[in-house]
Amino acid sequence: MIFFRDAILTVAALPFIYYLLVLFSGLRFFLSSRRSRPAGFQPPVSILKPVRGLDPEAYENFASFCRQDYGSPRNYEIVFCLGSDTDPALPVIERVMRDFPEHQIQLVYASSEGAANDKVAKLVRLNEAARFEHLVLCDSDVRVKPDYLRSVVAPLAEPGCGAVTCFYAPEGTGSLAERLHRLGMLADFYAGILVAWLLDGVKFAFGTTIATTKSAVASFGGFEALQNRPADDLLIGRLIGERGYDVVLSRYTVNTREDYPEIGDLFPKRLRWMVVMRHMRPWGHFGLLFTHGIFWLFVALLADPSWKTLEIYGGAYLAARVAILWLIGRWGLQQPLRASDYAMVAAWDALGFTIWTSSFFRNNLRWRQGAYCLRDGKLVPAEPK
Repeated sequence: MIFFRDAILTVAALPFIYYLLVLFSGLRFFLSSRRSRPAGFQPPVSILKPVRGLDPEAYENFASFCRQDYGSPRNYEIVFCLGSDTDPALPVIERVMRDFPEHQIQLVYASSEGAANDKVAKLVRLNEAARFEHLVLCDSDVRVKPDYLRSVVAPLAEPGCGAVTCFYAPEGTGSLAERLHRLGMLADFYAGILVAWLLDGVKFAFGTTIATTKSAVASFGGFEALQNRPADDLLIGRLIGERGYDVVLSRYTVNTREDYPEIGDLFPKRLRWMVVMRHMRPWGHFGLLFTHGIFWLFVALLADPSWKTLEIYGGAYLAARVAILWLIGRWGLQQPLRASDYAMVAAWDALGFTIWTSSFFRNNLRWRQGAYCLRDGKLVPAEPK
C-alpha cells in the first residue's frame, strides 16, 4: 500500500518537471539576443484580411493598419475579403476606405462554395488580388501599433526565412470570462508554445499574424491545399517549415479584441481548439495530461491526504504557476497584470482541465455561424438535423 502511494506521488510530481521546462524555455527565449536585421528593409507588402461578421471595435482594429510607420502609405496595401455584400462588416470597411483615401485599400469577395474552411477560401481570393510578393496575413480582430509592419516583416530579410509569427494578447471589457481567457493564453497556451520552440523549433503560426511571401505559400501548394483543413494558421507555419524554410517566432505582441461576456461564450471556443488539436496530434494531446498540475495536486492529496502533502505539492504548484504567469505575461510580453490575476490562475487551470477532458468526447465544432465535424483530419460541414 505504501508502494502504491509513493508511486502515485511520484507520477503527481511530473507536472513540476514540465513547469521547470517552461521557466527555462521562457527565460531562454526572452533573454536571447535579437537577430540583426538589415537596416531599412521595407519591401512592398500586401496585408490580407479575411473578414466574416463584425468584431468588437472593428473600425479601430482596421484603422490601426492604416497608421503604420512604414514610409509612404503607398509602400503597402490592405486587401479585405468578405463573403458577400450583406456582411455587417461592409459599412465599416467602406468607412475606413473613405477615412484613409491616401492608402491602397482593396475590397474583394469570395465564395466558400467547395471549401469547408471559409477563411481559407477568402485567403485564396486575397492571394490572387494581392499585388506584392511579401504578404502579412492577420485576423479581423487584431489591433496593432505603428511599428507593427516594420517589426514583423524584418526577419524575412534573412536568407531562408519563410514566415514570421508573433504573440498576441487578448483584450476586452474585463469580464470574468475574458480575464480567464487572457490568463489561459499567457500562463498555459504560451507556456506550451515556448516549450515547443525549445524542443522542436517553430513549426506553427498564429492567425493573428503570419508574415510570409507568395513563393513560400506556393511551395506547399498554395492556400488551396488547406481549404478543407482545420487550424489553417498552424498548418501554414508547419508546411512552410517542412519545405525547408525557417519560421521565426517574434517577440512582438499584437492585441486582439475579445468578446466573452460569460464563461458560456469562452468554453466553446477553447473546446473547439482542443478538439482540433486532438485530431491533429492525438498522442501529444493526450500527453497534456501531465501538464495539468492542479489535477495531479488533487491526485496526490487523494493518495496521501495530509498537511505535508498539501504544503509540498500545493505550495510548489502555486509557486510554479505564479512564476510562469509573471515570466511570460509580465516580464516577457510586458502585459499589465493585477495581483488578482495571479490569484485566479488556479481558476483558469481548473477550467482548462475541464475543457481538455471534454475534448475527448467531441468530434464536432462550431465556428461563427457554421457547424462542422472532423473526419480523417479534414473539416466537413455538419449535416443539419
